[in-house]
Amino acid sequence: MPFDRSGQFYEASRAIEVDGGLAVRSKRGTIGEQWWSRRFVDVLEEICDPGRLARGRAYARKGQVIDFTLRPGQMVARVQGSRPTPYQVTIRISAFDDAQWAEITEALGAQALYRAALLAGEMPREIVDLFTDLGLPLFPSELNIDCSCPDWGVPCKHGSAALYVLAEAFDDDPFLVLAWRGRAREPLLDALRGTADPGETVDPLAVEEPPLTDRLADFYSPGISLGRLRERPARSGTPPELLLRALDPPPVTVRHIPLIDLLRRVYRDLAAPAED
Repeated sequence: MPFDRSGQFYEASRAIEVDGGLAVRSKRGTIGEQWWSRRFVDVLEEICDPGRLARGRAYARKGQVIDFTLRPGQMVARVQGSRPTPYQVTIRISAFDDAQWAEITEALGAQALYRAALLAGEMPREIVDLFTDLGLPLFPSELNIDCSCPDWGVPCKHGSAALYVLAEAFDDDPFLVLAWRGRAREPLLDALRGTADPGETVDPLAVEEPPLTDRLADFYSPGISLGRLRERPARSGTPPELLLRALDPPPVTVRHIPLIDLLRRVYRDLAAPAED
């Protein structure tokens, strides 16, 4: 039974269909395929009303979200409801400032795994721990959701639909997770490549190590607390040509085909399971 913001009951009616709306690909079950989008959906399901999320999933699958824009700390979406004018949904989180991102970038750049994966367009699971250790959680635990619809509940189905569309957008581009927190893809990758200094070329796989003489006292000590050691989940979805993505492609062609494309096929063939 829907109520407006003044507490009065109003008659719910069928939503106006949208031609070309942002319908999520998942037509049943969960929304979000990659681990980072599933983690975001888990957050939604922890802090939002299940019934409203269910109605939002139905809206997201029907394509009622017309469009959305994402900027640091804010998502703004247009969602078509039963009234002729689409509703505007605004979802805010805390974005990290430049000083915090400088700390994050330094920590990411100090780890070859994170640096190579991000430069290759991947999001390693361990990055969540890195953000948590810095006291800057990657995924928000609070969402400030506002909608121009008359429904008093938070989130309404329009806000829920926008959140699910955002979760699937994270599937396609994990850097949107970081952009929402305040750092767009290219500035972050430029910082990781070291291109802030035009005269410096940085190997994305290189890691600075202190001299052995400075590590004699703790050389055999674990890098993290033993209490935090746990079985890591199996990696899924990491392309076999990860290093080819991280490094600059050679300016070489074979019969007009870029060498990088030929090598990519070889890497995939090598990673494919052997047939019996």
